[in-house]
Amino acid sequence: MVDPQPSIYWLGLRIDEPITTLTDLLVSAVCIYAWHKLGKLTVSSKSLIYFRYYFLLMALATLLGGLIGHAFLYAFSFSWKLPGWIVSMFSVALIERSAIDYAKTHVPEKVGKFFLNLNVVELVTIMSITLYTLNFKWVEFHSGYGLLAIVFPFHAYIYYKTKNAGSRTIIIAVAIASTAALVYMNKIALHTWFNHLDISHILMAIAAYVFYRGALQLYMDKD
Repeated sequence: MVDPQPSIYWLGLRIDEPITTLTDLLVSAVCIYAWHKLGKLTVSSKSLIYFRYYFLLMALATLLGGLIGHAFLYAFSFSWKLPGWIVSMFSVALIERSAIDYAKTHVPEKVGKFFLNLNVVELVTIMSITLYTLNFKWVEFHSGYGLLAIVFPFHAYIYYKTKNAGSRTIIIAVAIASTAALVYMNKIALHTWFNHLDISHILMAIAAYVFYRGALQLYMDKD
């Protein structure tokens, strides 16, 4: 078990878990970049809108996570972690909807509608449990379900049907994000100053960039 990162002080301001905070902000920066760049595409697509706002909400979630959940949590109560958690759950729900909507021309209409409705039910259910328990494991469950049970199979099916390079890239991004989750859950750390949170955040940043590249491949040919 790696010891917690010592606090640092900057201009008299105490910053807890500084590297963890910094790597959270790295994820946020990558997501803002992706949101901005995808906004330059002129294609009209509900799936693209969902994908863009996945990035925007994930940027906000990791910003809140870094600043309130880690750097300055001492100035708040533990329940202040919830805003970042809830926003991240909405973001994952949006990338689920993006995958379902993109696949609508390849799956029966009833299947698409079922999963879009399930998306809302699952989000509300897990969010309610999270608010009641204040347990981050439900946020992890929601993220794992969204990426592995929805995004991965839908894009795997699209790739099987069309050999779309964007879907293949998104599958790779899901694999990277899953690796980040495994690092976090197994607390794989290299040093106090580079712990399991830091490693998982860097992998999340890489996954976010790969998701962005996948989104470009999906929509550039329609632009």
